[in-house]
Amino acid sequence: MDQLHLDRRGLIAGTGAAFALASGPALAAAKSGPVVATTYGKVRGAAGDGVQVFKGVRYGADTGPLRFMPPQPPRPWTGVADARAYGAACPQGKGEDGEALSEDCLFLNVWTPAKVGKSGLADGVKRPVMVYIHGGAYNTGSGASPWYDGTKLARRGEAVVVTVNHRLNAFGYLYLARLFDDPSVADSGNVGQLDLVLALQWVRDNIAAFGGDPGKVMLFGQSGGGAKIATLMAMPAAKGLFHRAATMSGQQVTVGGPFNATRRARGFVDKLGIKDLAALRALPADQFLAGLKAIDPIAGGGGVYMGPVLDERSLTRHPFFPDAAPDGLSVPMMVGNTHDETRGFVGYDKSLMNLTWEQVIERLPAQFNARIDIDPATVVAAYRRIYPHYTPADVYFAASTAGRSWKAAIIQDEERAQAGAPAWAYQLDWRAPKDGGVWGAPHTLDMQLVFGNFDAPGVITGSGPDAVAMHERLADTFVAFARTGDPNNPSIPKWEPYTLPRRQTLVFDNATRMEDDPRGAERELFNKVPFTQFGT
Repeated sequence: MDQLHLDRRGLIAGTGAAFALASGPALAAAKSGPVVATTYGKVRGAAGDGVQVFKGVRYGADTGPLRFMPPQPPRPWTGVADARAYGAACPQGKGEDGEALSEDCLFLNVWTPAKVGKSGLADGVKRPVMVYIHGGAYNTGSGASPWYDGTKLARRGEAVVVTVNHRLNAFGYLYLARLFDDPSVADSGNVGQLDLVLALQWVRDNIAAFGGDPGKVMLFGQSGGGAKIATLMAMPAAKGLFHRAATMSGQQVTVGGPFNATRRARGFVDKLGIKDLAALRALPADQFLAGLKAIDPIAGGGGVYMGPVLDERSLTRHPFFPDAAPDGLSVPMMVGNTHDETRGFVGYDKSLMNLTWEQVIERLPAQFNARIDIDPATVVAAYRRIYPHYTPADVYFAASTAGRSWKAAIIQDEERAQAGAPAWAYQLDWRAPKDGGVWGAPHTLDMQLVFGNFDAPGVITGSGPDAVAMHERLADTFVAFARTGDPNNPSIPKWEPYTLPRRQTLVFDNATRMEDDPRGAERELFNKVPFTQFGT
C-alpha cells in the first residue's frame, strides 16, 4: 500500500467503494444485486459464484469518537447501502493490499448460498452459520484477506459464512483503567472483544435474513482468532451468542493481569510522551500506533504486547485457568493444531534446514519465549532419544512447536475433558507440497485447507488432488460441526471426543486416522514445567 496520510480517525484513502462504506452507508449506485433488510437498514450485495456476497456490512458505529470505549450500534439508515466492497480494517502496520484502514472499522462480510426470491434471501432454509474470526495475534489482520473468501466453503457446505473486522492492538486492548481515574476507559483493555460481542449480536438479529440459522452459529478462528474465541468462551456477555467453537492453532489459557497490563499501558503512553487522556484520544491514528514500538516491560524485548485483560468487568476469570470457564462448557468445542507450527514462523528460510545440534540448543530458548522455562540441552537430548531419525532442524521445529503453542491446546483439551464437556482434538499432519514438503504442516495450513482458496496469494497447499481431497475433508468436518455440534461425517473415521487418559485425537492426513495421545512422549517431557501464556 502507498504511504498515504491518516486523518484524525486513521482513514487511509482507498478506492471509492471502500471509502464510501467506511465513512457511512452509501446508496448503491446500481440496481443489480440482492437486497437484504437488516435491523439498521437495507444492504445490496452481489451475486457470486453460486453464492450471494455482502461485503462491508456495518454492524457498529464509528469507533473514532469512541476510542477506548465499548462499541455502539450504528445509526439506522434509509435507502439501500452498498455492500459490494470490503469495509475498513482497524489501523495497523499494514493492511491487505489496497485495504482502507480506519478506526471506523466495525464491518462484517457474508457469503450465503440462499437464492434470491420475492422475500429476499429468507428462502425458508435454515443453514448453519460459520463465523470466522481472523488471526494476527490481536494486533493485525482483517476479514478481507483472500485466504478467508467464503465462496467455496459456503457453496460446498450449504452454509452461511461470515468474517469480521474489529478493533486491534492498542485500539482494542490498551488497558488504561489503572492509569486514568475516568470511567470512560474502564473497559479499554477488552473493547476489541466487546466489538466481537456486538458483531455476534448482529448475527443473532440479522443472519436469518441471509438464509442462516441464528440457533446454529459456529465460531472458528486460526491463531489469534482461536485465542479470541477461547476468550469469548469466558465472557458472560458472549454467552448464548454462539453454539459451537473451533480454535485452530490459537489458544488462550490465561489473559493478561491488570498489573502487567498497566505496566504495558504505561510503557505505551511513555513512548508517545503523552500523559493526558484527552490528548491520547485526539492523537492521529498513525502517531498513536507508534506507542506499540515500546519495549515490552514484561517480556523485556520486542514491541509492547496488547491482548485481553482480566479487568473484572467483561472478563472476571481466565478462559482455561484454573479450569475451563463454566460459561463455555455448554458449547461443543474443537481444538486443533498443525504438526509443524513453527515451520510457518521463519519466512520459509531453507538455510534453517542446515542447523547444527549446538545451534538448536542456542536458538530454542528464544522460540519458547518464556512460555516454557526448561533446559534446551535436556530437550534436545530427549528428542534425540524419542526420534533418533530426526535431523537437528526436525528437532528444532518439533520442540519449539511443542513448547510454544501445542502445550496450550493440550491444556484446553484436558480442562474440557475434566469438566465432562465435549471436546474434539485434531492434529494436521498433511504436508504442504511447497519446496518438496520440507515445511511439513506449518502454522496457517489447516485454515488454508478449510477455506480451499488455493489461488490466494501466499497459500502453500497447491491445488493438486491431495490438496483438493484434504480441503473437502476438512470443510465437510467443519460444516458438520457447525450444523450439529458433532464433527463426524462420512469424510472421516469415527471421531471420538477427547477423554482422559486416552487423549483421542483425529490426525488429518492423506490417510486420516484416530490416535490415542499422539506425541505423548513430547507431552510428558514438557509437563515437567508449567506453561505460561504469552501476555500473562
